[in-house]
Amino acid sequence: MPSASTSSSPEPLLVIGAGLAGTEAAWQIAQAGLPVRLVEMRPVRRSPAHHSAEFAELVCSNSFGALSSDRAAGLLQEELRRLGSLVIGTADAHAVPAGGALAVDRGRYSAALTAALEQHPLVTVERREHGELPGPGEIAVLATGPLTSEALAEQLRAFTGRADCHFFDAASPIVEGESIDLSVAFRASRYDKGDADYINCPMTKEQFLSFREALLSAEQADLKDFEKESATFFEGCLPIEELARRGEDTMRYGPLKPIGLWDPRWGDVNDRDVRRAKRAHAVVQLRQEDKDGRLWNLVGFQTNLKWGEQKRVLRLIPGLENAEFVRFGVMHRNTFLESPQLLDPTLQFRSRPSLLAAGQITGTEGYAAAVAGGWLAGTNAARLAQGLEPISLPPTTMIGALTHFIAEAPCGGKGKRGGFQPMPPNFGLLPELPSRIQGKRERYGAYRDRALADLAPFTAQASERPLVCA
Repeated sequence: MPSASTSSSPEPLLVIGAGLAGTEAAWQIAQAGLPVRLVEMRPVRRSPAHHSAEFAELVCSNSFGALSSDRAAGLLQEELRRLGSLVIGTADAHAVPAGGALAVDRGRYSAALTAALEQHPLVTVERREHGELPGPGEIAVLATGPLTSEALAEQLRAFTGRADCHFFDAASPIVEGESIDLSVAFRASRYDKGDADYINCPMTKEQFLSFREALLSAEQADLKDFEKESATFFEGCLPIEELARRGEDTMRYGPLKPIGLWDPRWGDVNDRDVRRAKRAHAVVQLRQEDKDGRLWNLVGFQTNLKWGEQKRVLRLIPGLENAEFVRFGVMHRNTFLESPQLLDPTLQFRSRPSLLAAGQITGTEGYAAAVAGGWLAGTNAARLAQGLEPISLPPTTMIGALTHFIAEAPCGGKGKRGGFQPMPPNFGLLPELPSRIQGKRERYGAYRDRALADLAPFTAQASERPLVCA
């Protein structure tokens, strides 16, 4: 297995891509005392979805998901905190109110991570497109994300001998808070859990049906010919117009579900007659985007509608009649590897152990999952350079469960497709508990307790939690 020199001036390790995974990987390598070259193509070359040149830009949403550690996303975040993750630590430092979720001020968050890497004495940032795979003897982390440039994607296809898999992903619009009509909309969190961190736009049945009809008839942005041939969406991030097409009530059981949301102006929620007469048929929620509460994103409103159509249709939502949009929704093609054919749970390519992959390109889904891949790939790249054996985390941990899944999931044989699809963190990936626990919350709590206990030997070895740029 190749390793870099351990002399006083070792060759820098290479990380390609400064998204969530690449940022974390570069930091872990540098924290191990090794020099690292972090290559990022933005702003020299833009991607279809990014809006800035900052590192770890959050494209779809500003939320990392549930914060509580008895939820799958929250457990993954907690594992990363204990492992000294820069990206999750910075998310905590730049959190904005979001009920029970970890959401961040995107601008300040990405700017802080960019500064942390650019100012690290062992990190050299190169702003250019990296169109070639590293050579066989070079220790490197491939963290180019789902928007890998075509030149590098072609190199990957030649290296792996397999066509890339892909799906379509979309981002939600953002509106100015001052343009939301709070005489119609109201602040609340579902079931009044925590503070009233969301703005809620209630709909009657008639308003909902009119809105759905407008979605169904609205004009979509054009896809390129090669994209039309296989325009499939990731089920966890469907465009709102796709949900509308799936049935009259699909949106009401998804992002527009009205349960647990009540405006005190409607009357006493405990009065059954009032509740039956006044409750909303559907509710659109908006989540705070920045620390000052000036920007709000429409939760679950990923879309591929043309921008003019977005303005027209979304202004049919009660309370958003005069909404001012600071960003419209976009859709983009996401590429990922058939990882079960290619990667080990250490995130090394089986055919070239000095090359590691991390983030969404490996087939994990979600921000925290990308960070987890970056932590593991960066840690293992550093270990290879130090002449140490790479590690994999126990499958009883959420990080270990994800990395073992992408390395071992059923997948079609050579030349076949469709057997492997991106996977978000979930408790279904974890091995069963020794004995059955009936209550869901209690069962998830037991999964958490076992995961954190099994992670303890690795957290003891992790470096001291890094300082986070304010």
